[in-house]
Amino acid sequence: MAIAAPLIAPFDPVFDADLMNSELPPGGEFLFGTDTNGRDVLSRVIHGARISLSVGLVTQILNTIIGVSLGLVAGYMGRFWDDLIMGLTNIMLSIPVIVFALAIMAALGPGLINLFIALGLTNWAYTCRITRAQVLSDKKKDYVKAAKSLGYSRASIMFTQIMPNILGPVLVIATLGSAEAILLEAALSFLGLGAQPPTPSWGGMLSSARDLLFVAPWLSIFPGIAIFVTVLGFNMLGDGLRDLLDPKSVGATKLGGVR
Repeated sequence: MAIAAPLIAPFDPVFDADLMNSELPPGGEFLFGTDTNGRDVLSRVIHGARISLSVGLVTQILNTIIGVSLGLVAGYMGRFWDDLIMGLTNIMLSIPVIVFALAIMAALGPGLINLFIALGLTNWAYTCRITRAQVLSDKKKDYVKAAKSLGYSRASIMFTQIMPNILGPVLVIATLGSAEAILLEAALSFLGLGAQPPTPSWGGMLSSARDLLFVAPWLSIFPGIAIFVTVLGFNMLGDGLRDLLDPKSVGATKLGGVR
């Protein structure tokens, strides 16, 4: 839906505004009704998927890159680097993500690019911890010892030998983290710090509709349902990947049997 938004949205989400059609209830030409500016809510929900998914995926890619890189260094190098990175990780985990993101957004100002930066720098600590734990387990295995005996550098061992073998748990965390990033984007947009009007975003739509909840409830219901369905989908995808990649699970057993 997000990819094909211009093709499937019945109206332009920004420019097809008509005050004569302001706050029309769902039905007829406007399946999800219209907002206070007469714009089609369905079209804005469809285009809002682009904002939410792009924020969820891009920020989680940044979080994963930071978390995996630091976790590899902490787990493999140990000693000073482990103490330093784990200390920083503990500090990050002690600060609520939404508070840290709000502080960054307050410094940078509202806007979509700044939202990418804020969320991309605030939610990597859990990925770092999981990666470090996996590395501590794997670095004692025979394939790592073989790589050392062949003269592989530390960086090569970490990123070409160990990292491919720990991507299963990291992939699950990244999937679940995308759902959290979508919720954070909606929360920050609700506070006016995300994509700025008239750009359609689900959190922004909820913010603009909060005073009309009893007058035009469809303005809140439909973007709220979109957030709920998307986050639920990412969480179910993460659970499915976890079951598939767990060697002890039924799904992984069946997959191994097929191979």
